[in-house]
Amino acid sequence: MKGIENDIAEIKDLLYAQRLLQKEVLNFQEACDYVGRSKQNMYKLTSTNKIPHYKPEGKMLYFKRSELDAFMLRNPIRTINEIESVAATHVVLS
Repeated sequence: MKGIENDIAEIKDLLYAQRLLQKEVLNFQEACDYVGRSKQNMYKLTSTNKIPHYKPEGKMLYFKRSELDAFMLRNPIRTINEIESVAATHVVLS
């Protein structure tokens, strides 16, 4: 029975993840799940205005999924090849 129970739990998780990907606006818990952050960490990010969020009636927090994507993709780390390419272009142009 453990195998079936695990399969059911996995299916439920997949359906939840699929619903998150179909929504443009996420509530607080969904946003925590989407970015993989704890509630405490998300509250800290919102209270310091480090992550875009909305409070339409001053209490409940909402997030645009596209803005969460942009938040997670900030500060990219370039590969060695990208750095060398930029450096070579800079040297040629100088």
